[in-house]
Amino acid sequence: MKPGSSGEKAKEGARRAAREASPWIERAARFGYAAYGVVYVLVGVLAFRAASGGGGEAAGQEGALRTILLAPFGRVLLALVALGLLGYAAWRLFQGVIDPENEGGDAGGIVKRSDHAVNGLFHAALAASVGGVALGSGGGGGGPDGWTATLLQQPLGRLLTAAGGAGIVVIGLFQFYRAYDAKFMEKLKPGEMGPRERAWTRRGGRLGHAARGVVFLVIGVFLVQAALQFDPEEARGLGGALSALAGQPFGPYLLGAVALGLVCFGLFMFVVARYRRIDAG
Repeated sequence: MKPGSSGEKAKEGARRAAREASPWIERAARFGYAAYGVVYVLVGVLAFRAASGGGGEAAGQEGALRTILLAPFGRVLLALVALGLLGYAAWRLFQGVIDPENEGGDAGGIVKRSDHAVNGLFHAALAASVGGVALGSGGGGGGPDGWTATLLQQPLGRLLTAAGGAGIVVIGLFQFYRAYDAKFMEKLKPGEMGPRERAWTRRGGRLGHAARGVVFLVIGVFLVQAALQFDPEEARGLGGALSALAGQPFGPYLLGAVALGLVCFGLFMFVVARYRRIDAG
């Protein structure tokens, strides 16, 4: 591409606009990480309560949102969570499109940036759903069995559903790898953290990513099973995956361990909100 081409000018214009908006993008990203942490802490607490016999069933994001809604000033709090998730979605889309962290245009960089963009779109939809609940207009969207049923009815629907499930399984396995290599620490500012804080952040991040790995594996396996049996009711979301864990041998112990990991991941997100390097320029 020639230096003076329209594409190069557009790219430079986008970067210039990003530099000007940098303070706002950073605030939105940090607020988003914190809101993401709130959801995970609540999901983990509700699951741990179910595992310890405190009543109720393991709940996913929907249960966490209902818990916020029932709190004093619940709709206001839920609206703040929705804004935070929207900020998180905007940051992830920004990572994918503008590439502020220079992940590059080679195969590895494109995969990472595509993941950022897809993550951003997913959390934008989640933010819209949460906002709908806060405004009293419902939200939701039919649950995993609803959209799985829609997908199964499409041409090559079973193949696409199975591929989606396999993709989620791969994401789960990657979470285990992240727990092992702990490279998430490289995105933080270790110089601003004390030795004990760094150690606990590493432990919490590892446990949190491992717990997410378990949940993604369960969700992916159920989605593949839904495709093989042509039965959308086999699909599970986060709450369904946690309930499935509770039904296994030693289920309460397994669910309790995963619940603790999800709480750790939520707390880790609070640390990320405070210490992550965010270069929006």
